[in-house]
Order: sequence, then C-alpha cells, then structure tokens
Amino acid sequence: MSLREITPSNRDEVVALAVAPDQRQFVDGVVESIDEAAAVPQAKPWYRAIYADDQPVGFVMISDGIPEADLRDGTLLGPYFLWRLLVDAEHQGKGIGAAALSEVVDYVRRRPGASVFLTSCGLGDGSPLGFYEKQGFRSTGAMHEGELVLELDL
Repeated sequence: MSLREITPSNRDEVVALAVAPDQRQFVDGVVESIDEAAAVPQAKPWYRAIYADDQPVGFVMISDGIPEADLRDGTLLGPYFLWRLLVDAEHQGKGIGAAALSEVVDYVRRRPGASVFLTSCGLGDGSPLGFYEKQGFRSTGAMHEGELVLELDL
C-alpha cells in the first residue's frame, strides 16, 4: 500500500473510485473532494491516491496545518484534520483503509506542532465510527456540521 500524488496520468482512474451505495451518505466522492479542496484553500488541503501495488484503490485528504488564526471562527477543524478517507467498494475489507490511515497518521506526527489528529463522521446505520474507534480515535463529544468530532492523540 502506498500514497501517491494525483497527476494527469492517474486522475481518471482515481476519480472513478467509489464507496458502496449505502456509504455515500457518509463520504463524498473523489471529484467532490478535490473540488472542495480547491474551494477551501485556507483548510490547507493535502490529498493522495491510495494504491495497492500499482492499482488505485482509494483516496485520502487531510487539512495539513491550518494556522490558529484560521481556526478561530469554528468553520474549520484542525490544525490537522482527516477530511476524507475513501476506499473503493471493490477493495474494502482488505485492511486498506487502516493501512492508509496509519500512513497518514505517521505523516501528521512529523508535522510542526502536531499533537492531535481530528476527524468527524456521520452517525447511523453504516457509519464509519466503529472503524475510527478501532484505529484509536475517540469522541470529543462535539458536533461539527452535523457530524461527531473524533480525536487521536499523536
């Protein structure tokens, strides 16, 4: 498993990745994620394709070091925030999401001032909450844009 930049040569394959239909209420697709990243540059988006061998199988996007001043109004979470984690429906259940998240956590641990990594998730049938808890995240008890905020101590 590796994380790779999205380039013109792999973009079509990466944007074609999709979660299972019952998961779509919890995670936006790759195109929507990249568009959101472009629309919110103050969130310091950093994103990569997730590869198994030479095949793209997922997508991950984080906020990579949002300055404190940009966090004050509460619209953004961070400074380090797991914004999107998507594993294609055909490749789920193989440990890819956990392996990719581990790589991202290792990356964030090396970032300036990183002491906690945040994410959020919707609740209900099919929620990824259990997955995040298995990876060491715990609830903060706060909600952000209708989602439960989770944290992982680094």
